[in-house]
Amino acid sequence: MNPVAFYIFGVSIRWYGLFIASGMILGLIFAKYNCKYRNINFDSFLDVILISLPIGIIGARLYYVIFQFNDYKDNLIDIFNIRQGGLAIHGGILFAFIAAYIVTNYKKIDFLKIADVAAPSIIIAQALGRWGNFFNGEAHGGIVSYEFIKYFPLFIQNGMYIDGLFYQPTFLYESIWDLSIFLILMLIIRKYKRSGIVFFTYIGLYSLGRFFIEGLRTDSLMLGSIRIAQLMSLSGVMIWVAFLIFLKYKKTDDHLL
Repeated sequence: MNPVAFYIFGVSIRWYGLFIASGMILGLIFAKYNCKYRNINFDSFLDVILISLPIGIIGARLYYVIFQFNDYKDNLIDIFNIRQGGLAIHGGILFAFIAAYIVTNYKKIDFLKIADVAAPSIIIAQALGRWGNFFNGEAHGGIVSYEFIKYFPLFIQNGMYIDGLFYQPTFLYESIWDLSIFLILMLIIRKYKRSGIVFFTYIGLYSLGRFFIEGLRTDSLMLGSIRIAQLMSLSGVMIWVAFLIFLKYKKTDDHLL
């Protein structure tokens, strides 16, 4: 696939950037709607996002570069070039939510209420962002036969045909999984008012799917023989389970399951 969508005055505009930008815009649209539904001031939400979002992007890049430093040590300026990919979602989530927690505490806003509104927006942006990976020819799995890939749409087959071989479209699996999570979160945010339910469900469901999908990928960030994304995903599932246990034993009128 051609990673370049078009040119403006000789500057290439890549599909990766377009999908990331589209995901952000779509996420803000849903966030505005969910803020109104949850009775949260959208301007207050934006105040948090305008700080946490850029910090999240920096965190996503920093996280990626730390584990792939050999690719950048001879040309450090490339660290600042994110147009071709190289953003790790776990780093982005971690940095963004730490920043959001600090900002909400400073402004005396309920962090979990903001996180609940942000979660559906983040996951729909992730679903779109994976298509940027598709056009970059990354985030795919191992080699597969034509008998396996032939059941996918032709444009997926063509995109996964790299250097004479077909590869498993793991980007597609995650995009579909993310979209499914988005639909679940949009249902939950309307049904359950208790702060934290949407946010921790996002953490748990995304981590659960990512753990298995990551095992199929060939470009995982590694720490020795450990896939970093699987380690982070396992931690995410454990946090979700801990939250479910907390809900079960705390007196409340709301129930997640």
